[in-house]
Amino acid sequence: MDLRKVRNIGISAHIDSGKTTLSERILFYAGRIHKIEDVRGGGDGATMDHMELEKERGITITSAATSLEWDKHKINLIDTPGHVDFTVEVERSLRVLDGAVLVLCSVGGVQSQSMTVDRQMKRYHVPRLAFINKMDRTGANPDSVIKQVKDKLGAHAVAMQLPIGKEDKFEGVVDLIAMKALYFDGANGETVRTEEIPVDLQEEAAEARHHMLEELSMYSDEMMEKLLGEEEISEETIHDITRHAVIEQEFTPVFMGSAFKNKGVQPLLDAITRYLPSPRQVTNYGSNPETGEKMAMQNDPEKPLVAMGFKITDDEYGQLTYFRIYQGKVEKGGTYFNQRSGRKERFSRLVRMHSNKREEIDTAEAGDIIAVMGVDCASGDTYCETTNYCSLENIFVADPVIKMSIVPLSRDNSDKLSKALQRFRKEDPTFHVYTDDETNETIIAGMGELHLEVYVERIRREYGVDVEVGAPKVSYRESGQQAYEFDHKRKKQSGGSGQYGHIIGVMRPMTDEDRAAMEEKGESGELYFEDQVTGGRIPKEYIPAVKKGFEEMMSKGPVAGYPVVDMAVELKDGTYHDVDSSDMAFKLTARECFREHFNRMKPLLLEPIMKMEIECPDEFQGSVVGQVSSKRGMIVETETANGVTRIIAEVPLAETFGYSNDLRSQTQGQGTFSMEFAKYAPVPSSIQAEIVEERKAELQPA
Repeated sequence: MDLRKVRNIGISAHIDSGKTTLSERILFYAGRIHKIEDVRGGGDGATMDHMELEKERGITITSAATSLEWDKHKINLIDTPGHVDFTVEVERSLRVLDGAVLVLCSVGGVQSQSMTVDRQMKRYHVPRLAFINKMDRTGANPDSVIKQVKDKLGAHAVAMQLPIGKEDKFEGVVDLIAMKALYFDGANGETVRTEEIPVDLQEEAAEARHHMLEELSMYSDEMMEKLLGEEEISEETIHDITRHAVIEQEFTPVFMGSAFKNKGVQPLLDAITRYLPSPRQVTNYGSNPETGEKMAMQNDPEKPLVAMGFKITDDEYGQLTYFRIYQGKVEKGGTYFNQRSGRKERFSRLVRMHSNKREEIDTAEAGDIIAVMGVDCASGDTYCETTNYCSLENIFVADPVIKMSIVPLSRDNSDKLSKALQRFRKEDPTFHVYTDDETNETIIAGMGELHLEVYVERIRREYGVDVEVGAPKVSYRESGQQAYEFDHKRKKQSGGSGQYGHIIGVMRPMTDEDRAAMEEKGESGELYFEDQVTGGRIPKEYIPAVKKGFEEMMSKGPVAGYPVVDMAVELKDGTYHDVDSSDMAFKLTARECFREHFNRMKPLLLEPIMKMEIECPDEFQGSVVGQVSSKRGMIVETETANGVTRIIAEVPLAETFGYSNDLRSQTQGQGTFSMEFAKYAPVPSSIQAEIVEERKAELQPA
């Protein structure tokens, strides 16, 4: 396998921008499938949406991988979900990909989930192309979309094509590099016809090409000189400079088309092979588990193996783990070590995935994405040929914001339910399962109502277990508002050695500077702990115990028993006893200090606030805005274009349950909305009192 001819790419976008439809066309033109199916309505459903639930709802729930060939290049393609509830699917796909296609709707432009996906691409330094889809829709405006990509995403986006007509008159595109018009003929647009540019577009195309070259010349002095000297610039030069700028993540070339109408997909495939990097052009880093030293991965099959299991699924044949190989090669029957657990695993069956179909293979090399059957690991585990060789940075996982209780209707199904919950928890790191100590209920927690709804439905279908779910509950947090200086001594004597600990310092709310300092140290969590003790007033070995004592108490705050967040502790002084002081004594001192003094920080409840994006016909704008305000929501932005109003609001999660029904009834079924977690904010005091009362009743023993 020539690594220079390999592309590992993902397709990401906001809900309903046409990712899966685009994937379907890509597979068709590459000869991977022989019949195009649509996401919604009739037929077998899109190839990449292989779950029954996906076909019924017309949405993507799990990312699906496949591989295809285009122009002598091998492309490993991952289609990801758009709903923020399944954001971990996008997160883990981007973690292992070398390039991505950001799909944007020609009418909706840059929407809230496009911005989330953009943040994820930047987090993992993934170069991307943009594709403006749905050019056949009424209100299509590619210029406005490109402006939004620049303004909202801060990307240097430049059109590489010009549309020939738009809305229902969209016929094809002008290629601004070759200066030719491209039309897509045949029943499914499979024949690309090249013509001269229509006369009425020639002037506009010349201007657009000049603008494109000017923007690209920022990345090449040679091109700048040629432009100033009005010399001809070869197509090859333009391709080379574009590729270089894209790989450096400085430039976003924009293509356009309509996947549903089979127009503009083949030029996008050409751009993927031309501009997105091969595994050779991307350097990934790992670290030595023992020394913490940074290691650059080399895409060389002869080097020792480093591979990451980034996604896990379970089916009737057992666990299937998707792997990205960064270095070395994997062989069927080979044994490799899990770097996290140190366990040795035999890779008995290697498969190449095509959505949910699989093709057996014997070996796979650096740069490849494959799946291995029957390996017992967790999402994000690294595998190497020896223990403690290299560990790759794990996948970012957001905290769940919503939870509900779940019980089987029949006692006999308890085992099946726990089996299902264990499986889903392993597959999806954002899906949490735990038992509430006070109420003894099984609680499931996730990223949103849809997220949990899908899992409950899968439990019913895949395991045949009828369950009853409690009303969704919000994950509140507690936080102090003001600093408090403590001076706390614990002195216990009960025969034999006693317990002595004495700590002096300040408890205060965490600041942005504290958070930045933690990031710099590679720490995370809700407690910023600063040791300012000098002169050995408290021996160094007891300091971690003090921190641990505070951390343990933060799992349950005094206001309503919710976790405490954003707290800083500065330990300034203290004393110890030669005999009676110990790790345990200082840990208990810190716990006591928190229990007795945290209330002096005037703690309050914080609630999750969701960023909600609502789209509705403009005649309903007034009533929709009114309803959002009645839900304690704050309107951040509204814009109206082509009879559609887009409202961005910040609404407390507690007020959003069942909102989809409210919105539908208010807008005669025409309104849609999406939301994602934005921040935690204080709960109004009147509502806080209600929550505390409810919580007390919950925690009362039955």
